[in-house]
Amino acid sequence: MNQRDQLIKEIRGESLGNVSNQSSSDELFQNEVLRPILKFQNDLFIASFLNYISKYKRDFYTKTVENKLAIIENAIQKDIKFRNALKGMIIALFTTDEYSLYIQNSSSLNKRMMNLLIERLKSQVQLFENLEH
Repeated sequence: MNQRDQLIKEIRGESLGNVSNQSSSDELFQNEVLRPILKFQNDLFIASFLNYISKYKRDFYTKTVENKLAIIENAIQKDIKFRNALKGMIIALFTTDEYSLYIQNSSSLNKRMMNLLIERLKSQVQLFENLEH
């Protein structure tokens, strides 16, 4: 393992979620790679979404909670540029071996990645109310 990969693993921390012998390879990747990265990058995702709403959804703060949740989901699912930027924030913290695994099944892993990120931001929707400008 090269120095970069070793440092990345140290920075990210331990795997999150249940990992067992019966876990699929996607599940293992999710819990050993994606969840720790999402947790580590959380503040950056929050800042990125705040920037997104300040540019494209200025009326976000006037919306109901349900509408805010829908905006979060739509931003990540439908805005390709925004989604790719978020994906880059995650992939940048892969080791070279993890990247090799990722490219073998990127479609399925991208779906997991974005669903986890949507749920993470939705669970923190109250932060976007407190950070109103």
